[in-house]
Amino acid sequence: MAVTVNMALFVAEAIVYFCLMMTLLHFRHRIGLGVFLTALGVMHFVETYLAAVFYVTLPFGVVSPGSSVFFAGKLMMILMLYIKEDASTVRQPIYGLFLGNLVTLAVAQLLMLHPEVAAATGQLADMGFLSEMGVLMVWGTALLYLDSLGVILFYERLRKYLPRQTVLRFAICGVVLLTFDQVGFYALLSYLYDAPVSVFWGGWKAKMLAAAIYSALFALYQLAFRGHNGVLSRRPLGDVFSDLTFRERYEDLLSRTGRDTLTGVFDRSRLEIEAPRLIREAMRNDQPISLTIIDVDHFKSINDRFGHMHGDDMLRAIAACLQENIRPVDHLFRYGGEEFVILQPDATHGDAMIIGEQLRMIVSATIRTREDEAITVCLGVASAPGDGSSFNGLLASADSRLYQAKHAGRNIVFGQPSWMETSGSEALPDM
Repeated sequence: MAVTVNMALFVAEAIVYFCLMMTLLHFRHRIGLGVFLTALGVMHFVETYLAAVFYVTLPFGVVSPGSSVFFAGKLMMILMLYIKEDASTVRQPIYGLFLGNLVTLAVAQLLMLHPEVAAATGQLADMGFLSEMGVLMVWGTALLYLDSLGVILFYERLRKYLPRQTVLRFAICGVVLLTFDQVGFYALLSYLYDAPVSVFWGGWKAKMLAAAIYSALFALYQLAFRGHNGVLSRRPLGDVFSDLTFRERYEDLLSRTGRDTLTGVFDRSRLEIEAPRLIREAMRNDQPISLTIIDVDHFKSINDRFGHMHGDDMLRAIAACLQENIRPVDHLFRYGGEEFVILQPDATHGDAMIIGEQLRMIVSATIRTREDEAITVCLGVASAPGDGSSFNGLLASADSRLYQAKHAGRNIVFGQPSWMETSGSEALPDM
């Protein structure tokens, strides 16, 4: 019975800890990030104290909630802070905890020099235990420092293999780094308290359970609050924070440049930077990539009849419609005038044709002029490697097919290349 109760409380503690800390992190822009960082620091003494003296029995062994729930939770919160902010923010609590614990240990050593008197009968401070706690806190924070470096580096390295599986990367990082942490923390417990090996295995299993709980909660958070992340670090381990901070700031600057001032989507200069890089990556990894050019039908007549301001409104509406209906991994650019380009990583020619047809139908069904006339578009589709393995090659092929679509009657997706079977239709049905 006691084991069942302990297990239920263990899970409840992990859920409560995650929900409370994530609430502070989520609302950091309203209440200040200092609230989250302070809560993280205040919990550190309790975590270390519980990890040293408080243990309960679970189905898989004797464990300390201080280490398995709260210390493990702190590491996952630091990774969450990195995901939500950047490396320069993450180093603040890590350095603060480490230096604060050094101060605590130094002050404890000074206090032990005092001749002590009891304020009440039998009420004397356990200075030996305080000293041991200081050692545990410094050791635990040193491990946390290494854990935090490791979890951020590992999270970034996994991006290469799992670029869109954020939750899976989060879970893998938790499992690997909490295993490392358990080995390091048990080593000191064994040295100070002669802790048995069963404490190591019980604690490790509990941390794996905590990692699973935190990952599931993170997945729910991601589902509820759609929110997100680059370039792999190549700098020395000791300079990881500077490296990752530079990357975050560079990407933030990049995200705010190369934007079309009218529509808000990326502009042609950004296309000429991003497209060659993405196409090279796709070719290097033997992955498909497609490029689609979109041209608004009879756009000149819209400007002539309704004026350029209304034409601008139509371009903004079309850009917003396209942005909302492409895949999250796709990139939308305004190529010039009434032309847009969509770059579609990991999309075969057939995928791009299907997406193009969906976009064509959505635009004609939702975008209308002041006189309630439907706006239509033509699309030309080209794909690598069949249509070429360079940006210029794909752009030329897509532009040629766009020209054919215009001369075939407009409001058409055209993309049948010569290297595909000619028995199929050259365009999806004009619905």
